Amino acid sequence: MTLNLIEDPWIAVRLRDGSRHTIAPWQMAEPEVVAPDWIRPDFDIACLELLIGLVYLADPPADVSDWKRRKAPDPARLRERLAAFAPAFNLLGVGPRFLQDFEPVKGEESPPDMLFIDSAGANTARNNADLMVHRDRYDSLDLPTAAMALYTFQAFAPSGGAGNRTSMRGGGPLVTLIDPREGQGSLWDLIWANVPCGQPGRAEDLPWMRPTRLSDTGQQTLPPEGALFAPEAFFGQPRRLRLVAEGAQVTGVIQRPWGTNYALWKHPLSPYYRMKPGTEWLPKHPRAGRFGYRNWLGIVAEQPGNDLSELARCLRDWNGRQGGGSVVVAGWAMDNMKPRDFTLSVQPVLDLTDDGWTSLAGLIEAAEAAAVALRGALEPVLAGGEAREAERETFFAETEARFLAHLDAIRAGGNPALDWLADLRRQAMGQFEKLAFDGIESRETDRMQRLFEAWKFLGMAFAGYGKQGKAIFDALNLPLPEKKKGKAA
Repeated sequence: MTLNLIEDPWIAVRLRDGSRHTIAPWQMAEPEVVAPDWIRPDFDIACLELLIGLVYLADPPADVSDWKRRKAPDPARLRERLAAFAPAFNLLGVGPRFLQDFEPVKGEESPPDMLFIDSAGANTARNNADLMVHRDRYDSLDLPTAAMALYTFQAFAPSGGAGNRTSMRGGGPLVTLIDPREGQGSLWDLIWANVPCGQPGRAEDLPWMRPTRLSDTGQQTLPPEGALFAPEAFFGQPRRLRLVAEGAQVTGVIQRPWGTNYALWKHPLSPYYRMKPGTEWLPKHPRAGRFGYRNWLGIVAEQPGNDLSELARCLRDWNGRQGGGSVVVAGWAMDNMKPRDFTLSVQPVLDLTDDGWTSLAGLIEAAEAAAVALRGALEPVLAGGEAREAERETFFAETEARFLAHLDAIRAGGNPALDWLADLRRQAMGQFEKLAFDGIESRETDRMQRLFEAWKFLGMAFAGYGKQGKAIFDALNLPLPEKKKGKAA
């Protein structure tokens, strides 16, 4: 038994009435379908990437005018265009297999659990170190779940030991998706909003349709010249894998090292950065913890004059297509091979003037400097670095509502710099005072002195004094206090 990922129903979705259904890919254009509905959030995000990639492979818009003209869903057209690719999308069977090594490979068979990014690796399990990752959860997978796990693993592949390549965006890349829907939108609205302009691809160009490009002697696979994005950006195959099945269940995975080593590729759904002008663009990755306004710059917000960072292509294209809506931000925060956290957040789409972008960046940079000042002031209060970092996270969470109010002021052409300075000072000083001064009467005299000195210097930062004070005022484009002249002799 096999599964054809173009022709057969296999994708778990939620319909408008809240019920769960299974569809073939072309049915993403049916109006009652609203979202993927897999067992895991990383599957849902990867499924959106897969569907966007299928449309880009088979029937992308030629340009912005074509994108606007074809905005309405057309399931019959999509079904026809995808049909030509069906022979390349068999999960099992004789011949090329979806996202698997071109030839059958021999080696030790691992449980299919290895396809999940938060599963324990062999060494982790052997050393009984799987506290935050897991082992032996799945001794077999049904074919649809195996297909989605395989795609998710290849798209987000983390470091995996000697010769086991990461995805073309590294392990656990940051994904940003435009969601234009307000009210009763369908899944197609989200998919079409993120499909890049281009020309249809060819089945024979997919990486599993040719002998695997090995990298055991350091070979790198570069993107084709002259193309902004190639379909392989959505169908990268860094890991050499072969599924083992018994009937309608995948019971194992064989992995071999030295799969494709991608270099210089860009993915249209991820933001990038570089270390200095003229160097290679690198994919951004999420960090563990809540995603909020402190994380906006270079991910959902432009940085004026910064040529070392760029938003994902889908975000950069969006305001020229339609504008509005929201941004879905997702991805695994990784510590090398270890998953720390899965980010899933919804943020606003921003469309500001040049002055507005500058003001917005200033507010965020000032908050960063204020949080550093608070963290430093808390040294005599909280000895542990993690405890102080937690207070820093609290600072950002507690100032977010005021930040969003100031964003509205920026959109209206205002400059909320002074009001934001007051907001930052109120939160930082209040947070410090609660931690430092509750029960202070029972503390030693020298400890009390240190606390009062820290409180004093924190307050001075919000008056523009010291390194962090200068950083706060510079970010807000406020004049620094005049230096007092020394006394005359």
